[in-house]
Amino acid sequence: MQWRRRHCCPIKMTWTVKRSLFRTHVAGLLSLALLFTLFIVFSHQDWLPGPGGPRENPLAYTIRGFRNPKVEVNQNASLRSLWREAGYIAPKPLLNLSSQQAEAGGARMGVMGLEDSMSTNNSLQKEMGVGGRLSAQPYHYILNEPLKCKDNTPFLILLIAVEPGQVAARNAIRQTWGNETVAKGLAIVRLFLLGKGKSSDTFLQSSIEEESRVHSDIIQQDYQDTYYNLTIKTLMGMNWVATHCPHACYVMKTDSDMFVNTEYLIQKLLKPETPPKRRYFTGYLMRGYAPNRNKDSKWYMPPELYPSERYPIFCSGTGYVFSGDMAELIYQASLSIRRLHLEDVYVGICLAKLRIDPAPPPNEFLFNHWRVSYSSCKYSHLITSHQFQPNELIKYWNHLQSNKHNACINVAKEKNGRYRNRRFHGDRLP
Repeated sequence: MQWRRRHCCPIKMTWTVKRSLFRTHVAGLLSLALLFTLFIVFSHQDWLPGPGGPRENPLAYTIRGFRNPKVEVNQNASLRSLWREAGYIAPKPLLNLSSQQAEAGGARMGVMGLEDSMSTNNSLQKEMGVGGRLSAQPYHYILNEPLKCKDNTPFLILLIAVEPGQVAARNAIRQTWGNETVAKGLAIVRLFLLGKGKSSDTFLQSSIEEESRVHSDIIQQDYQDTYYNLTIKTLMGMNWVATHCPHACYVMKTDSDMFVNTEYLIQKLLKPETPPKRRYFTGYLMRGYAPNRNKDSKWYMPPELYPSERYPIFCSGTGYVFSGDMAELIYQASLSIRRLHLEDVYVGICLAKLRIDPAPPPNEFLFNHWRVSYSSCKYSHLITSHQFQPNELIKYWNHLQSNKHNACINVAKEKNGRYRNRRFHGDRLP
């Protein structure tokens, strides 16, 4: 027994130690594998963090960058970094530039390395062209409405970016939030901004021209109507305002799939009873977003085009509002800034160059770049909601109009504990 105890115990201890070491090694290997997997995922994924994921955070469909509030960069510092890295010394803000001055300022910026960077993305190369700087002259007008402001000074101009083939969307907007009579006693101008469709589609162009004769609300210019030309489309809209309607009080740029509560925008945000603001720009503020460096992404931003690590503050392109004087300022500033295909980011860079900070809206829930679940109470107190089909737009708009005077009555009664049926008084659509 003594011999067994003396010789069996060391064998038992040795096996226990070996088993423990084996488990430790396996755990270590699994940890390393997990860390490697996380590194791969976070290095290559194309998403933006948000409380509701991609469905409720549509900036994921616009910028595809990462946001870290702790490292948000001041917009002026970001712009100085951009110019410094591009070898360009920034001048003072460009105000009321002549065409010659604007062209000279653009020439100084230089585009060394631009051709190489654009060749990494065929779509950028094809749609934007090497050079990336706008001409001082606007694109040729195929359809224009130069006399739209002849007889009055609009309180609000609606610039709506829409594709040539989106006839149903245009008609739905005309019937709903884009109706020029929606605000009694105030002049509203509705304009749809279009480029050219496929040259082979002559029937579509003929139908657009007929639509223009009927409604007198289409501005079409000689550039290809593509995603990568949204910046051109927006700047051409601003140029139209500066040229044909320079005394307009306010302008809203938005998209064709948006729900806009025009009445709430006018009465609660712009307040026609007060003097019009100047050098004013507001919307859903985007702070601290980084350029996407994934060359396979639609939202790819080449370092040669934008070398800084953060964009300046900008407003989501789904819908932003600015005072009428800003149209000329932004357009002129754009003439000496290299063109970027991300329209809302580009406008933010123009604002930074002008040293104009976008103003936060009085309520962070006024402008929504995602789709807000519908109730007449919520929609009576917001300005924008995203991702609407034309038939949905008409349905919800009509429901809101029929319930706008008691839109939140059901909510108030619920809070008082008197009623529990949320469909009473039409607060929600069945």
